[in-house]
Parts: sequence; C-alpha cells; structure tokens
Amino acid sequence: MTSNTNFDVIIIGGSYAGLSAGMSLGRALKNVLIIDSGKPCNIETPHSHNFITQDGKKPKEVATLAKQQVEQYETVKFYNGLATSGKKTTNGFEITTQINDKFTAKKLIFATGVKDQIPDINGFSECWGISVIHCPYCHGYEYKNEKTGILANGDMAFETAKMIQNWTNYLTVFTNGKSTLTIEQTEKLEKHNIKIIETEIDSLHHTKGRLESIEFKDKTSLKITALYAKPKFVQHCNIPEQLGCELTEHNLIKTDLFQKTTQEGIFVCGDNTTMLRAISNAVAMGTLAGVMASREIIEEEF
Repeated sequence: MTSNTNFDVIIIGGSYAGLSAGMSLGRALKNVLIIDSGKPCNIETPHSHNFITQDGKKPKEVATLAKQQVEQYETVKFYNGLATSGKKTTNGFEITTQINDKFTAKKLIFATGVKDQIPDINGFSECWGISVIHCPYCHGYEYKNEKTGILANGDMAFETAKMIQNWTNYLTVFTNGKSTLTIEQTEKLEKHNIKIIETEIDSLHHTKGRLESIEFKDKTSLKITALYAKPKFVQHCNIPEQLGCELTEHNLIKTDLFQKTTQEGIFVCGDNTTMLRAISNAVAMGTLAGVMASREIIEEEF
C-alpha cells in the first residue's frame, strides 16, 4: 500500500491499457496511483497474438513484464485492491476501495475492461478464451482450416460467418434454437457451403479447454475444434457511471478521439470503450489516455 493519498492521476485497472497509461504518465513526471484487483478478463487465454514483438507470448507474461517496466518510474505507485466508489471533489476526484482506503486525484483513467456474461452451456466457461473465441484476428490463425463453429443467430451469425470463412471452409452456424436468419442470408450461407444447425446445445466436450465436440439436447453430437462466440457483457466497474459518464448503445463508455469521456477530467481506455478487444489496441489507447491526461494537467497548471 502507498503512504501517499493524493495524486495527479489515479488509474483504475492495471492490465495492458492501465499499465500503458501509467508509463505515459510516469514519463511525464506525474504522480500516479494504479489500483488493480488482479482479475483480467483474459486470464484463461493461453497465448496472445497480433501484437508485434509479443506474438505468441502468454498474456500474463506480457503483463508481468509491462508492470516491471512501469515500476521503474518512481512517480508511479501501485495499490492491490478493488476500487468500489468514486465522487467529485473541489480539486478533482476521490476514490474509495473495498477496505475503505481513500485516494484523491486531479484526473481519473478507467482501464477496467468488461465482464462477459457466459451462456448457460456446460463446458463453455472452461473453453472460453482457449477454443471458444471471440476474435479471428486474435485467434483465427491458430484454428485455420479447422472444423469451426459460430454460436450466433440472425444478422450477427451472417456477418460473423462471412468473416470467419476467410480462415476456414469447414464452417457451421449454431443458432441454438430456431434460426432468425433471413431467407436471403440462409441461401447465401448455403451457397458458400456453410451449414446451419438449429438444434439447441446441451454441452461442449473438451479436454482442458480444448474443444472436441458439441453435444445437442437431442443427444446427437458434432466434432468441432473451435467455436466463435460473442457473449453479452457488462462494464466490469460501475464507478464511471456513478460519476456521470455516458455509455453507448453497445454498453461501452463513450469517449472522444482522445479517450476523454463525457465527464470533465475522466478518461477511459481498453475493452471498456471499444469492440476491438486486442492487447495492441489496449496499449495504444492507454498511451493516448495517459498523454492526454498529463497534457490537461500541464496546461491547467501553466
């Protein structure tokens, strides 16, 4: 725990986006506190990809090295714990943690990510991030030309199938109930030899998160290696909403081009504000959020 309670910037969330913001601020000589509860959403993902110089590394390995590098900046401090509430003050903001520790800052950066709402399918959570995947640019290469499924319906199923066919021709759409695809969409998928199965799913059979087959409620099954899915999600942290930050129609925190929210003095970066959930994107957004927060402080104090 840090003995200081007053900072230039408090960053809530200490994964890739938060650490990147912390490095920018440390290099700008700002006093920073990074509050992190240690529960990243990609904790089960075995390898990260599409991040130059880090391709194939374990996410934890990337984050550990990043934290070691940020710790070299003496004005950046860390707090292990959960931020539970926030309020505006005369000079900025106050953040309270789960054990009632209180810290104040001129600016806030939320790099808190989102929490996926896992569907009620046996085996789904064990495979999530390993062989049940969300992004072809993050994981598609590893499952190229494999027997692949898409758990979706309607427009989402159609658009996802159109994309995933770039990586494999062995593709099946699982609507998990009656299809809501249009006649035109169905015909288009069939034209590209993409199967549609409407039978409800009972469970995913796997070995240590590696998919082997899907079992349906009618007791039939189908061998499969990878399954694309986009579960619904909620914000991992509701403090931005407490402080008046607006959300988009997709339940993401609304920002401008400089990672600034609709509330003065509050910035966000990472998965809580974008549909592109990739380490490289989180790092870039964190860098920008840190730069813009420090720039605001510099201009205000000049």
